[in-house]
Amino acid sequence: MTEKDNKPNFALMIQELEESILADYEKERVIDRLELFSQPDGRMIEELIEKLFRVVFPGFFRDYTYRIYNLKNSISNLLEDIADRLNRQIAIALRGNPGEEKLTDEEISKEAERITAEFISRLPEIREYVDMDLSAAYDGDPAAAGKEEIIIAYPGLYATTVNRLAHVLYKLGVPLIPRIMTEYAHSRTGIDIHPGASIGRYFFIDHGTGIVIGETTVIGDNVKIYQGVTIGALSTRGGQRLHGLKRHPTIEDNVTIYAGASILGGDTVIGHDSIIGSNAFITRSVEPGTRVSVRNQELQFKSGSAAPQTQPEPEKQDKAPAWFYVI
Repeated sequence: MTEKDNKPNFALMIQELEESILADYEKERVIDRLELFSQPDGRMIEELIEKLFRVVFPGFFRDYTYRIYNLKNSISNLLEDIADRLNRQIAIALRGNPGEEKLTDEEISKEAERITAEFISRLPEIREYVDMDLSAAYDGDPAAAGKEEIIIAYPGLYATTVNRLAHVLYKLGVPLIPRIMTEYAHSRTGIDIHPGASIGRYFFIDHGTGIVIGETTVIGDNVKIYQGVTIGALSTRGGQRLHGLKRHPTIEDNVTIYAGASILGGDTVIGHDSIIGSNAFITRSVEPGTRVSVRNQELQFKSGSAAPQTQPEPEKQDKAPAWFYVI
């Protein structure tokens, strides 16, 4: 037997695999759908986010495919492009939504047009919220060299802005598209905010990496959150039986939540003007004006062959509170 005879017959293998995969497609599972364009186009949703950012921040994100004669001409072209693309994607999402199966194509088209028009009309309101978020970031971060730096470089403002856009679509009943939007922001920033989360004015995420904010979270005005914070469900063992229920906490006005804290449960309310320290784990409500901190852990310092030395007891240390953690 020659070396040539020992080589695998790829043509035969592919033919056998092809038949096996085609047979597998006949099981009629969700993953077996073969209809092209039956779901929104993720790439187009990403492009829509970029175009929407040019509306929200007109001097910071430019599309070089447009020839700008004047601002009115530019914004008119941009809004028409956004409306056309968004309308088509909403119609696709509605057709693929089990709750819309009884609607005719004409009814779905009209509903997509209505939602698109409503969303476009809300853009000035969204910009007002984003402007307050920008002020919160600048006022709350001494490392910020200017608001321009925050717009261009800060992941927290990016993720929050995408959430504000997606949240409007979510509230208008658009399936899937809002989640695609926030997951795109998640992939870019490491900040995971469900589009269902309701966020008040003057909101600031500092650093941001690893933050998770669940679907039924309600956040008030003037709230500041640091990296690694989880605002999540206490348990998801109920699975789909929990769908639509309040599973995530309520954070009232003027609350600061420091790095690594976890706040869980739909009945959990963090009262206004409270401060939640780093690494706190909270599953019950906190009264307004409360400072929650984790007791200092014992550290050991060992040098060479010397016996380990523990840090002084907390009461012998600096009397300053240990609830903060700022970078």
